[in-house]
Amino acid sequence: MSPPTLADHVKQAKQAMDKAVEAVKREFSTVRTGKATTSLLDLVRVEAYGSEVPLNQVASVAAPEPKLLTIQPWDKSVLKAIEKAILASDLGLTPSNDGNIIRIPLPPLTEERRRELVKVVHKFAEEGRVAVRHARTEAISRIKKTEHVSEDEKKHTEKEIQKLHDDHLRLVDEVVKGKEAEIMEV
Repeated sequence: MSPPTLADHVKQAKQAMDKAVEAVKREFSTVRTGKATTSLLDLVRVEAYGSEVPLNQVASVAAPEPKLLTIQPWDKSVLKAIEKAILASDLGLTPSNDGNIIRIPLPPLTEERRRELVKVVHKFAEEGRVAVRHARTEAISRIKKTEHVSEDEKKHTEKEIQKLHDDHLRLVDEVVKGKEAEIMEV
């Protein structure tokens, strides 16, 4: 196998930065806004059949209205466990069940809660930025170690990595702005 080329280092860095931006988007989808979305419950784990499983493996989750989530368990014996898991999650939601289906009305967000959520979003975003910076640092150190390449080529490739870095940070900022607007929208 031949040693990695400068182009390989660029490709590797781009993949790492893309992953960081995707991770930020995924984290954001679990942050509650004023609108019901099924991804809100993605991180809820239910005690069922002797182990902890993701909610979507024991029930179907739907958002029939902007302020309501419904959970239809495939097996009614896990109704109570689902309810308990939602109450235990730090989402601040209150489920009600009629013996067949669980309804979760989404209360309107208070101004204070919105601000807290914006802080959470900024924390996720900063983790994403750190990951992007880390990918840049790693790539540049690999480029410096690359043999049989002129200094000019190395400098050019480092500039390319820096541009990728800047573009990805811009992407994170755009996602943050969008999510912030979504949270603050009353």
